[in-house]
Amino acid sequence: MEMLAKRIVAALDIKKGRVVKGIQFKNLRDAGDPVELAKEYESAGIDELVFLDITASQENRNILLDLVKRVSREVFIPFTVGGGIKTVEGVRGLARNGADKVFMNTAAVENPDLVRKSADVLGRANLVVAIDGKKADGGWRVHTHGGTKPRSVSVVDWARRVEELGAGEILLTSMETDGTRTGFDLELTSAVADAVNIPVIASGGAGEPQHFEQAFRAGASAGLAASIFHYGDYSVAEVKNFLLERGTNVRREQGNY
Repeated sequence: MEMLAKRIVAALDIKKGRVVKGIQFKNLRDAGDPVELAKEYESAGIDELVFLDITASQENRNILLDLVKRVSREVFIPFTVGGGIKTVEGVRGLARNGADKVFMNTAAVENPDLVRKSADVLGRANLVVAIDGKKADGGWRVHTHGGTKPRSVSVVDWARRVEELGAGEILLTSMETDGTRTGFDLELTSAVADAVNIPVIASGGAGEPQHFEQAFRAGASAGLAASIFHYGDYSVAEVKNFLLERGTNVRREQGNY
């Protein structure tokens, strides 16, 4: 049986209706219009998009449903949405407005039962739990509220717990490597991938094609990037061609290779 293809995922971090990107969750700068970027990514061959309303939890407001609707009308690849979700009704609202998958972070930590209930509503495969981790105490500690609030739980323990609760996938971001383009945190990626049986999306630090290969070798099922694509360092095709040449099974049906 052929192994599932590894996925290349682009992140659209949204603030005030624009795509932004920072370094280690700070110093955000504008990267473009989300609808236009989503369309460009699809035509370029990206496998999935992740749309994150990055200040929703901090500002205690609902996600930009209208923007989700606009993006979903324009793209036909899997589209994951999150930010500021607190209720099952909020999860339903995202699905109704076009999200293929929904992810949660802060709300899952503060109300773990929301993970179970959301998995019942969406189906396990469509529920993603995002985990933002930072080194602490010889391991990694979970952070919430856009990386601003450290929690007492370890990343690996929390990853196991959300799998038990019904999460179908983990979006794992290293706060140390986020936006640095120095490579994914392979130690963190490996620790979480080894601890769970659901797919892990490695996030934080992609700077060149070989970083994706390294993440996949560390156990990630997908690699997420923003900076290198937003600012034109590498195209999606360049990343996929590198991986194909190195024998990595990636999807080829979209884009020009």
